[in-house]
Amino acid sequence: MTSTAASRPTPSARRRRQGRDRHGATGWWFLTPFLIVFLISFIAPIVYALYLSVFRSRLIGGTVFVGLENYASALQDPQFWSSVSRVTVLLVIQVPLLLVIALAAALALDSRKLHGMAFFRISIFMPYAVPAVVATLIWGFMYGSNFGLVANLNDLFSTTLPNPLSPKHVLAAIANILIWGNVGYNMLIFYAALRVIPTELYEAAAIDGAGQLRIITAIKLPAIRGALVIAAIFSIIGSFQLFNEPQILQAMAPNAVSTYFSPNLYSYNLAFSGGQQNYSATVAIIMGVATMIVAYAVQLRGMRKGD
Repeated sequence: MTSTAASRPTPSARRRRQGRDRHGATGWWFLTPFLIVFLISFIAPIVYALYLSVFRSRLIGGTVFVGLENYASALQDPQFWSSVSRVTVLLVIQVPLLLVIALAAALALDSRKLHGMAFFRISIFMPYAVPAVVATLIWGFMYGSNFGLVANLNDLFSTTLPNPLSPKHVLAAIANILIWGNVGYNMLIFYAALRVIPTELYEAAAIDGAGQLRIITAIKLPAIRGALVIAAIFSIIGSFQLFNEPQILQAMAPNAVSTYFSPNLYSYNLAFSGGQQNYSATVAIIMGVATMIVAYAVQLRGMRKGD
């Protein structure tokens, strides 16, 4: 009897346990709206896309389960690999240029030696506020060799400038639109990271006689490595998600921008023009997994360098 009574919780312990249970239940009630939205807007579409990717619609037999056949077909699809190679080239060229230009602008702002800093900052950031569709239309009309700025320059100087909307140059033209629209956003990320660097480091460097270049390489760049990694990840994801620019430019340059110019455009056309929703979901799943792997690899490498 004595041991049983000793092991039985006291009234105060029971009250504390009940209080913790009530607080825990209250916390879950507060989380419920977020969890519902998260399940509906994020988890449910992924599950549905996975479901679609393992079926195939046939003229005879209707929709049938095919397992991983759609994935095998996508991995052997030359149009899919052509679109992947195109965005990979875009990524390799556009992302480094974007980050270098944004970093240079942030360092210029942080130097406090620019005249009209407020105007400089807002003028670089302003293109980011322009919707991607509007930006592409603006640049598309400027690129036009028959109706735009390029055509006007050709007429004015009696020259023949390279056509930005030709198959040879359209990828560079799209890269220019992406850089123009995203430099300001990345500049603000870098500038915000630079502003939180302790001033004592600069004072110590000045006492040691370090110049501006030495301060940048030894203090500023190491201090904002985390911001550089984040900006690189966002830019890589944005490159793999290429859709608006080629879709809009396709009407202006149908010979240069194909229906499978980028994986997202290929998936869109498969679903809404080709009626191949199952295969479209497969392409989307493959690109989603590939994007996650590349982004995680960049993050992991950046963290290791930070250590």
